[in-house]
Amino acid sequence: MKGKIIKSTGSWYQVLEMETGRIFEARIRGKFKLIKTRLTNPLAVGDFVEFQLEQDDIAWITKIDPRTNYLIRKSVNLSKEAHIIASNIDLACFIFTLKHPETSLGFLDRFLACCEAYNISPLILFNKMDVLNDEEIETVKDMEFLYHEIGYGSLEISSYSGLHLSQLKELLQDKTSVFFGHSGCGKSTLVNALQPGLNLKTSEISDTHLKGKHTTTFAQMHFWDFGGNVIDTPGVREFAMIDIDKEEVQHYFPEIFKKREECKYHNCLHINEPKCAVIEGLETGDIQYSRYSTYIKLMEEAEEAAQK
Repeated sequence: MKGKIIKSTGSWYQVLEMETGRIFEARIRGKFKLIKTRLTNPLAVGDFVEFQLEQDDIAWITKIDPRTNYLIRKSVNLSKEAHIIASNIDLACFIFTLKHPETSLGFLDRFLACCEAYNISPLILFNKMDVLNDEEIETVKDMEFLYHEIGYGSLEISSYSGLHLSQLKELLQDKTSVFFGHSGCGKSTLVNALQPGLNLKTSEISDTHLKGKHTTTFAQMHFWDFGGNVIDTPGVREFAMIDIDKEEVQHYFPEIFKKREECKYHNCLHINEPKCAVIEGLETGDIQYSRYSTYIKLMEEAEEAAQK
Protein backbone atom coordinates (compact mmCIF):
# COMPACT_ATOMS: atom_id res chain seq x y z
CA MET A 1 0.00 0.00 0.00
CA LYS A 2 1.17 3.54 -0.74
CA GLY A 3 0.79 6.53 1.53
CA LYS A 4 2.08 9.90 2.67
CA ILE A 5 3.46 10.74 6.12
CA ILE A 6 1.18 13.43 7.57
CA LYS A 7 2.36 13.42 11.20
CA SER A 8 5.59 12.52 12.98
CA THR A 9 6.11 12.31 16.73
CA GLY A 10 9.55 10.70 16.52
CA SER A 11 8.67 7.06 17.10
CA TRP A 12 5.13 6.91 15.68
CA TYR A 13 3.82 8.26 12.39
CA GLN A 14 0.46 8.84 10.77
CA VAL A 15 0.17 7.66 7.18
CA LEU A 16 -2.52 8.83 4.76
CA GLU A 17 -3.38 5.98 2.40
CA MET A 18 -3.40 7.51 -1.07
CA GLU A 19 -6.32 5.63 -2.67
CA THR A 20 -8.90 5.56 0.12
CA GLY A 21 -7.89 8.58 2.23
CA ARG A 22 -7.78 6.42 5.39
CA ILE A 23 -5.28 7.39 8.07
CA PHE A 24 -3.22 4.71 9.85
CA GLU A 25 -0.93 4.78 12.88
CA ALA A 26 2.44 3.53 11.63
CA ARG A 27 5.88 2.48 12.72
CA ILE A 28 9.12 1.71 10.89
CA ARG A 29 10.10 -1.84 10.08
CA GLY A 30 13.64 -2.80 9.18
CA LYS A 31 16.67 -0.60 8.71
CA PHE A 32 16.24 2.54 6.70
CA LYS A 33 19.09 4.07 4.81
CA LEU A 34 19.20 7.78 5.59
CA ILE A 35 19.65 10.16 2.69
CA LYS A 36 22.68 11.55 4.49
CA THR A 37 24.71 9.85 7.17
CA ARG A 38 24.40 12.68 9.69
CA LEU A 39 20.61 12.95 9.84
CA THR A 40 18.79 11.97 12.99
CA ASN A 41 15.43 10.90 11.56
CA PRO A 42 14.76 8.46 8.71
CA LEU A 43 11.23 9.75 7.98
CA ALA A 44 9.69 13.21 7.73
CA VAL A 45 6.24 14.67 7.15
CA GLY A 46 5.73 14.86 3.39
CA ASP A 47 7.50 11.58 2.64
CA PHE A 48 5.80 9.12 0.31
CA VAL A 49 6.11 5.57 1.63
CA GLU A 50 5.02 1.97 1.13
CA PHE A 51 3.49 0.14 4.08
CA GLN A 52 1.85 -3.10 5.16
CA LEU A 53 -1.10 -3.60 7.49
CA GLU A 54 -1.07 -6.13 10.31
CA GLN A 55 -3.36 -6.86 13.26
CA ASP A 56 -5.27 -3.94 14.82
CA ASP A 57 -4.69 -1.93 11.61
CA ILE A 58 -1.17 -0.99 12.65
CA ALA A 59 0.84 0.00 9.58
CA TRP A 60 4.45 -1.00 9.17
CA ILE A 61 6.42 1.25 6.85
CA THR A 62 8.71 -0.78 4.62
CA LYS A 63 10.02 1.67 2.01
CA ILE A 64 10.54 5.42 1.47
CA ASP A 65 10.20 6.85 -2.04
CA PRO A 66 12.98 9.19 -3.22
CA ARG A 67 12.46 12.79 -2.07
CA THR A 68 12.24 15.65 -4.55
CA ASN A 69 13.60 17.99 -1.83
CA TYR A 70 13.71 18.54 1.91
CA LEU A 71 14.65 21.12 4.54
CA ILE A 72 16.69 20.38 7.63
CA ARG A 73 17.45 22.11 10.90
CA LYS A 74 20.37 21.82 13.24
CA SER A 75 19.72 19.01 15.68
CA VAL A 76 19.37 19.61 19.41
CA ASN A 77 21.10 16.28 19.83
CA LEU A 78 24.77 17.21 19.76
CA SER A 79 25.82 13.71 18.68
CA LYS A 80 24.10 14.27 15.32
CA GLU A 81 24.27 17.00 12.74
CA ALA A 82 20.75 17.66 11.53
CA HIS A 83 17.07 16.73 11.55
CA ILE A 84 14.75 16.66 8.52
CA ILE A 85 11.92 19.15 9.03
CA ALA A 86 9.76 18.35 6.00
CA SER A 87 10.08 16.87 2.52
CA ASN A 88 8.58 17.08 -0.98
CA ILE A 89 7.79 20.78 -0.53
CA ASP A 90 6.30 22.93 -3.30
CA LEU A 91 6.48 26.25 -1.44
CA ALA A 92 8.40 27.20 1.72
CA CYS A 93 7.00 30.30 3.42
CA PHE A 94 9.22 32.25 5.80
CA ILE A 95 7.20 34.32 8.25
CA PHE A 96 9.17 37.47 9.03
CA THR A 97 8.12 39.77 11.88
CA LEU A 98 9.79 43.13 12.31
CA LYS A 99 8.81 43.03 15.99
CA HIS A 100 6.97 40.80 18.48
CA PRO A 101 9.35 38.99 18.03
CA GLU A 102 12.07 40.63 15.98
CA THR A 103 13.30 38.37 13.18
CA SER A 104 16.97 38.53 12.29
CA LEU A 105 18.00 38.98 8.67
CA GLY A 106 20.65 36.32 9.22
CA PHE A 107 17.94 33.76 9.99
CA LEU A 108 16.03 34.74 6.84
CA ASP A 109 19.14 34.61 4.67
CA ARG A 110 20.12 31.19 6.01
CA PHE A 111 16.61 29.94 5.18
CA LEU A 112 16.85 31.34 1.63
CA ALA A 113 20.28 29.75 1.13
CA CYS A 114 18.88 26.39 2.25
CA CYS A 115 15.99 26.74 -0.19
CA GLU A 116 18.50 27.41 -2.98
CA ALA A 117 20.63 24.43 -1.92
CA TYR A 118 17.73 21.98 -1.79
CA ASN A 119 15.75 23.29 -4.78
CA ILE A 120 12.71 24.65 -2.92
CA SER A 121 10.66 27.70 -3.96
CA PRO A 122 10.65 30.27 -1.11
CA LEU A 123 8.18 33.02 -0.27
CA ILE A 124 8.79 35.73 2.34
CA LEU A 125 5.68 36.64 4.35
CA PHE A 126 6.00 39.92 6.25
CA ASN A 127 3.55 39.21 9.06
CA LYS A 128 1.88 41.37 11.75
CA MET A 129 1.76 44.40 9.48
CA ASP A 130 -1.21 45.64 11.56
CA VAL A 131 1.06 46.40 14.56
CA LEU A 132 3.62 48.49 12.64
CA ASN A 133 3.79 52.28 12.55
CA ASP A 134 4.44 54.25 9.34
CA GLU A 135 8.21 54.24 9.76
CA GLU A 136 8.28 50.49 10.37
CA ILE A 137 6.06 49.87 7.35
CA GLU A 138 8.59 51.79 5.23
CA THR A 139 11.35 49.58 6.64
CA VAL A 140 9.44 46.50 5.50
CA LYS A 141 8.90 47.99 2.05
CA ASP A 142 12.63 48.71 1.73
CA MET A 143 13.37 45.08 2.64
CA GLU A 144 10.80 43.86 0.12
CA PHE A 145 12.50 45.91 -2.59
CA LEU A 146 15.96 44.56 -1.72
CA TYR A 147 14.86 40.92 -1.76
CA HIS A 148 12.78 41.45 -4.90
CA GLU A 149 15.92 42.76 -6.63
CA ILE A 150 17.69 39.50 -5.72
CA GLY A 151 14.74 37.51 -7.08
CA TYR A 152 12.62 36.58 -4.05
CA GLY A 153 8.87 37.02 -3.88
CA SER A 154 7.18 38.46 -0.79
CA LEU A 155 3.78 39.42 0.57
CA GLU A 156 2.70 41.72 3.41
CA ILE A 157 0.10 39.96 5.57
CA SER A 158 -1.84 40.13 8.82
CA SER A 159 -3.76 37.24 10.33
CA TYR A 160 -5.88 39.68 12.37
CA SER A 161 -6.83 42.26 9.75
CA GLY A 162 -6.89 39.69 6.93
CA LEU A 163 -4.42 41.75 4.87
CA HIS A 164 -3.64 39.91 1.60
CA LEU A 165 -4.81 36.52 2.93
CA SER A 166 -6.88 35.96 -0.22
CA GLN A 167 -3.76 36.46 -2.36
CA LEU A 168 -1.84 34.09 -0.09
CA LYS A 169 -4.54 31.43 -0.53
CA GLU A 170 -4.08 31.68 -4.29
CA LEU A 171 -0.33 31.11 -3.90
CA LEU A 172 -0.86 28.13 -1.56
CA GLN A 173 -3.68 26.48 -3.50
CA ASP A 174 -3.05 22.85 -4.53
CA LYS A 175 0.52 22.96 -3.19
CA THR A 176 2.33 21.28 -0.32
CA SER A 177 3.61 24.25 1.65
CA VAL A 178 5.47 24.68 4.89
CA PHE A 179 5.60 27.67 7.24
CA PHE A 180 8.81 28.66 9.02
CA GLY A 181 9.77 31.39 11.42
CA HIS A 182 10.78 32.11 14.99
CA SER A 183 8.50 30.88 17.75
CA GLY A 184 5.88 33.58 18.24
CA CYS A 185 5.99 34.81 14.64
CA GLY A 186 2.38 33.74 14.15
CA LYS A 187 2.58 30.45 12.24
CA SER A 188 -0.32 28.75 14.03
CA THR A 189 -2.42 31.93 14.06
CA LEU A 190 -1.91 32.26 10.30
CA VAL A 191 -2.92 28.63 9.68
CA ASN A 192 -6.05 29.19 11.80
CA ALA A 193 -6.88 32.34 9.81
CA LEU A 194 -6.48 30.53 6.48
CA GLN A 195 -8.39 27.46 7.65
CA PRO A 196 -10.99 28.37 10.31
CA GLY A 197 -11.90 25.41 12.45
CA LEU A 198 -8.43 23.91 12.79
CA ASN A 199 -7.98 25.70 16.12
CA LEU A 200 -4.23 25.15 16.31
CA LYS A 201 -2.83 26.08 19.69
CA THR A 202 -1.24 29.54 19.84
CA SER A 203 0.69 31.37 22.54
CA GLU A 204 1.42 34.88 23.68
CA ILE A 205 4.83 36.50 23.35
CA SER A 206 6.93 36.41 26.52
CA ASP A 207 7.15 39.94 27.96
CA THR A 208 10.50 39.17 29.52
CA HIS A 209 12.44 38.26 26.41
CA LEU A 210 10.00 39.23 23.62
CA LYS A 211 10.38 35.70 22.32
CA GLY A 212 7.68 33.30 21.35
CA LYS A 213 6.94 30.17 23.32
CA HIS A 214 6.99 26.88 21.42
CA THR A 215 3.44 25.68 20.84
CA THR A 216 4.00 23.11 18.09
CA THR A 217 5.98 20.14 19.40
CA PHE A 218 5.88 17.87 16.36
CA ALA A 219 5.45 18.21 12.60
CA GLN A 220 1.97 17.68 11.18
CA MET A 221 0.28 18.17 7.82
CA HIS A 222 -3.04 20.05 7.68
CA PHE A 223 -5.28 20.22 4.62
CA TRP A 224 -6.76 23.40 3.16
CA ASP A 225 -10.42 23.56 2.10
CA PHE A 226 -9.25 25.54 -0.92
CA GLY A 227 -6.87 22.76 -2.03
CA GLY A 228 -3.40 21.66 -0.99
CA ASN A 229 -1.89 21.35 2.46
CA VAL A 230 0.55 22.89 4.91
CA ILE A 231 3.15 21.24 7.11
CA ASP A 232 3.10 22.85 10.55
CA THR A 233 6.49 22.55 12.24
CA PRO A 234 8.01 23.31 15.64
CA GLY A 235 9.78 26.66 15.88
CA VAL A 236 13.11 26.31 14.08
CA ARG A 237 16.05 28.14 15.66
CA GLU A 238 18.57 27.48 12.93
CA PHE A 239 18.51 25.89 9.49
CA ALA A 240 21.36 23.67 8.39
CA MET A 241 23.16 22.68 5.23
CA ILE A 242 25.14 19.47 5.41
CA ASP A 243 27.65 17.82 3.09
CA ILE A 244 28.24 21.08 1.23
CA ASP A 245 31.74 22.31 0.37
CA LYS A 246 32.65 25.89 1.21
CA GLU A 247 33.28 26.54 -2.49
CA GLU A 248 29.62 25.71 -3.16
CA VAL A 249 28.12 28.22 -0.72
CA GLN A 250 28.25 31.14 -3.16
CA HIS A 251 25.95 29.18 -5.50
CA TYR A 252 23.15 29.70 -2.96
CA PHE A 253 23.38 33.51 -2.88
CA PRO A 254 22.14 34.57 -6.35
CA GLU A 255 23.52 38.13 -6.26
CA ILE A 256 26.96 36.89 -5.11
CA PHE A 257 27.00 34.09 -7.67
CA LYS A 258 26.17 36.59 -10.41
CA LYS A 259 28.88 39.04 -9.32
CA ARG A 260 31.56 36.33 -9.29
CA GLU A 261 31.77 36.58 -13.09
CA GLU A 262 33.37 40.01 -12.64
CA CYS A 263 36.04 38.81 -10.18
CA LYS A 264 39.66 38.72 -11.33
CA TYR A 265 40.11 35.06 -10.29
CA HIS A 266 37.64 32.38 -11.41
CA ASN A 267 38.02 30.53 -8.09
CA CYS A 268 37.49 33.66 -5.96
CA LEU A 269 35.84 32.96 -2.59
CA HIS A 270 35.12 36.67 -1.97
CA ILE A 271 36.96 36.94 1.33
CA ASN A 272 40.11 39.00 0.80
CA GLU A 273 41.12 38.29 -2.80
CA PRO A 274 42.33 41.22 -4.95
CA LYS A 275 39.90 42.77 -7.43
CA CYS A 276 36.94 40.86 -6.00
CA ALA A 277 33.68 42.16 -7.50
CA VAL A 278 31.67 40.95 -4.50
CA ILE A 279 33.74 42.93 -2.00
CA GLU A 280 33.51 45.95 -4.32
CA GLY A 281 29.75 45.34 -4.43
CA LEU A 282 29.64 45.67 -0.65
CA GLU A 283 31.15 49.13 -0.94
CA THR A 284 28.74 50.24 -3.69
CA GLY A 285 25.65 48.73 -2.01
CA ASP A 286 25.04 46.12 -4.71
CA ILE A 287 25.63 43.42 -2.08
CA GLN A 288 23.98 43.71 1.34
CA TYR A 289 26.25 43.37 4.38
CA SER A 290 23.67 41.24 6.21
CA ARG A 291 23.59 38.67 3.41
CA TYR A 292 27.36 38.72 2.97
CA SER A 293 27.77 38.11 6.70
CA THR A 294 25.55 35.01 6.47
CA TYR A 295 27.54 33.87 3.42
CA ILE A 296 30.80 34.07 5.38
CA LYS A 297 29.24 32.25 8.34
CA LEU A 298 28.02 29.40 6.14
CA MET A 299 31.46 29.18 4.53
CA GLU A 300 33.06 28.83 7.97
CA GLU A 301 30.55 26.16 9.00
CA ALA A 302 31.19 24.18 5.81
CA GLU A 303 34.92 24.31 6.44
CA GLU A 304 34.50 23.19 10.07
CA ALA A 305 32.26 20.31 9.00
CA ALA A 306 34.82 19.17 6.43
CA GLN A 307 37.48 18.94 9.14
CA LYS A 308 35.39 16.68 11.42
